[in-house]
Amino acid sequence: MTTTSYLEQLPVLIAERLLAIQAVALRPNEPFTWSSGLKSPIYCDNRLTMSYPEIREMIAEAFAAIIRDRYPDCEAVAGIATGGIPHAAWVAQKLNLPMLYVRDKAKGHGKTNQIEGHFTQGQKVVMIEDLVSTGGSSLNAAKAVREAGCEVQGVVAIFTYQFPKAAEAFAAENIPLDTLSNLTTLIEVAEKNGTIQHSDVAILQSWRENPQAYHV
Repeated sequence: MTTTSYLEQLPVLIAERLLAIQAVALRPNEPFTWSSGLKSPIYCDNRLTMSYPEIREMIAEAFAAIIRDRYPDCEAVAGIATGGIPHAAWVAQKLNLPMLYVRDKAKGHGKTNQIEGHFTQGQKVVMIEDLVSTGGSSLNAAKAVREAGCEVQGVVAIFTYQFPKAAEAFAAENIPLDTLSNLTTLIEVAEKNGTIQHSDVAILQSWRENPQAYHV
């Protein structure tokens, strides 16, 4: 299998496994409530992937394949706290690269670091995230790495809700975003395997376009 064909198959393969372990759960007619108070027909907890060796290995190899293919001169891998940290460690090990991690803000004690690990000025960094919603936390971490003098080549994430706001935010910062899977693929897989009904598809698509307007 070529690298291109492997990467093309990833969205379906990853979506199938996220659904199988309920790392992503869909409830179009019985919404979840996020910490922000937003009502949502989907809940994603990719931290569950840590508990499944076969799946976390698949994710690590997928991240490594993307970095080898699209960021061949990457010099360090940075995990975005907290969900991206373990995956960054596994990927850095596969690629034999230095690993960093980035907090949402600097520590309030000790060396007051926001970025942990050794890095150098101008170092080319690819950042690892578990989930992209609006893109705010990923881009805040990328900004911290840039301000520290490194070059952020891109962000790679396990899953994205594909909010238009996120696409606009990454484009505005000129930071590429690669994801292993996405909501569009997940909906297709979920309908095919019977997790959701055809009538649920429009609900999920509408939520993606305007999550604030979602209601049951």
